[in-house]
Amino acid sequence: MRVFRAGYTDKSGQKRQAQKWYIELRDHLDTVRRIPGFTDKRQTENLGRQIEKLVRSKVAGEKPDTELSRWLENIPERLRKNLVRIGLIDPQRAAAGKILKKHLDDFRACLQAKGNTQQYVNLVTLRATRVIEGCHFINWSDISASKVQRYLAGLREGESGISNQTFNFYLQAIKQFCRWMVQDRRASENPLVHLKGLNVRTDRRHDRRALEPEELRRLLETTRKGPERYGMNGSERAALYRLAAESGLRSGELAKLKVKSFDLDGGTVTVQAAYSKRRRQDTLPLRIDTAKELKAVLSGKLPETAAFNMPPKWNVVKMLKADLSDAKIYYVDESGRYADFHSLRHTTGSLLAASGANPKVAQTIMRHSDINLTLSRYSHIYKGQESAAVAGLPDLSQPSKYSQQAQATGTNGTEIVSNNPQKNLASSLALSCGKQGISMGADGQFDNKMESHNHSKKPAESKESGFIGQKTSLDSTAPGRTRTCGLRFRKPSLYPD
Repeated sequence: MRVFRAGYTDKSGQKRQAQKWYIELRDHLDTVRRIPGFTDKRQTENLGRQIEKLVRSKVAGEKPDTELSRWLENIPERLRKNLVRIGLIDPQRAAAGKILKKHLDDFRACLQAKGNTQQYVNLVTLRATRVIEGCHFINWSDISASKVQRYLAGLREGESGISNQTFNFYLQAIKQFCRWMVQDRRASENPLVHLKGLNVRTDRRHDRRALEPEELRRLLETTRKGPERYGMNGSERAALYRLAAESGLRSGELAKLKVKSFDLDGGTVTVQAAYSKRRRQDTLPLRIDTAKELKAVLSGKLPETAAFNMPPKWNVVKMLKADLSDAKIYYVDESGRYADFHSLRHTTGSLLAASGANPKVAQTIMRHSDINLTLSRYSHIYKGQESAAVAGLPDLSQPSKYSQQAQATGTNGTEIVSNNPQKNLASSLALSCGKQGISMGADGQFDNKMESHNHSKKPAESKESGFIGQKTSLDSTAPGRTRTCGLRFRKPSLYPD
């Protein structure tokens, strides 16, 4: 590598030197190249060393290391185009030098190519664009994690500030854009990879609730008799609400249903993958009475027409809010929880849980990838369920079986405790002895109550009948004797006197 200044002759014929320094080196094709540098010689020398590293990695067929990749992302646009022209960097990597707005256009096209809905694509790109414009980022090298954090924190300030959940949505969108830049090899690393979202439980702004079964019945009855709203008559709105509460379908999925999506004889409804949030075709069961109601509502409509003449998203909320008001149901309860259209999906999960459905079955109907989402967020507890569960616990005021057996044997449930191990063993045999008519006396010894034996004569003591070193007699009055219910140990050598 050689660093030099080029000489030239001006119009007056005088020889002069150019202000910029130049780099002369051989590239990966063994071609001598002259690349303009800077007015400062040291900066030009550093530039030449970086280009030499780039040439070596190109010759070796290796990707530039992290340090070299960062350098490539921050070089001037003119130098980048020059390196692309001579083949030292590929056009895809050179694209990192484009302004972020152009990258966002490519990002949008990539999301659309993956089959995402247009609403999702618009929402993600809009959030990412707002962060980029709010932080005044122009090029990829401008993106800073601290600036993103400060901007999003500023959006949370004031009474009308965004919630923790909205904060996380914006952060997820800009991080998703940065991940795509790395995956598409337009950038070497994600500068926002370490940023974490906020705890949404500490700042809930729009918690939803599940309608009680009685509330849902009242809503359907009132809606059927109600006037036309937003192009839908009462019967159609009631069928829509009932289907949403029993199937868990989202408003966007319901709006895309066609008449041919229903098999009312088989009792099913099918959501096409293009309109499902998880991008899969799903077939859900219907109740028989619900299928009959839908058959009356959909009769006369062509198979390709929309099943429900639903208004736009925000008018759907207003429509339900008006029907709730007619049914005397609060849109926001005393706990600040909302009964908007998506709350009907919460109602589905809660009704499934209250019916005793298997959690895996409930997860399948709700079409959740995580069972925790089904049980923790969408399964609410109805009034009286906790009391009913506690009432179903065993009645601990009833006497135990041991106490009943002890009363039957005359011990009145008192525990026999003695320092004499023979007496403790005897107390453990009280129940079995009681079956033979033997009870324990006040001195801790058993009295034989068996009427079938004649105790007029005392059996002779037998060394053979010894128990733990003592001679045992059938006469319970003998001092130091313990009644053993007629048990005999036939190994006197193991228990010597």
